[in-house]
Amino acid sequence: MADMPQNLAIWLSTPHQAMIEIAHDIGYRHVVLDIEHGLFDLEATDRIIALGKALGMTMHAKVLGPKAIPIQQALDMGADSVIIPHIGDVEHARRVTASAKYPTLGTRSFSGTRPARYGGVKPDYYDRENIRTRCYPMIESAAALRDVEAILALPTVDGLFVGPSDLSLDSGRGAYRNTDADKADLKTIATAARKAGKPWIMPAWSRPERAFAQELGASLMVVADEYGSIWMGLEDAAKP
Repeated sequence: MADMPQNLAIWLSTPHQAMIEIAHDIGYRHVVLDIEHGLFDLEATDRIIALGKALGMTMHAKVLGPKAIPIQQALDMGADSVIIPHIGDVEHARRVTASAKYPTLGTRSFSGTRPARYGGVKPDYYDRENIRTRCYPMIESAAALRDVEAILALPTVDGLFVGPSDLSLDSGRGAYRNTDADKADLKTIATAARKAGKPWIMPAWSRPERAFAQELGASLMVVADEYGSIWMGLEDAAKP
């Protein structure tokens, strides 16, 4: 699909190589790996990131949690961005996102792996990596939403990834249903991102969600997940 929008992503819950290849051939150029809730061990994650990058796709790793080691492991494998779940207030975000950037900006530790081409690096490597790799803390808690402007102002933060389901739960509204209150939260996030001049990413599974995210200026929308795609394909095939 030559005319396919380039701001659409797929969501993988397992290291499904065929799905990446099919998505690439359809025209997708962004992949989100749900390492937090999915079935990824280290070796499988390394291979799936290598495959995606060999195909020219941008690989986003939603890491296991807000800890230095899973953040650094994903970046050492060559992930183009880390999406960090379970972010609280701005001070928590400050501590956690530092792990995604090399000193003096952050505290990331060096590893001579894929990004370094398995060897030594030139002095400007660290600054170049800080620019090339993206750090997207998730706004999925009431505390993070309250501090969204301050989180966006952090030099270790390149943008945001919205978690609508957990944000609704943590805000006391129960299951996410794309209500007016949910939309108000998204508007708050979008306005803060626009003010900061930084991008934000939205899981937009339905067409109304996608239209609303586009209206608010989302830079990337995750529109197809692995399990849902299999479900819909099997269900459609069973229709008379």
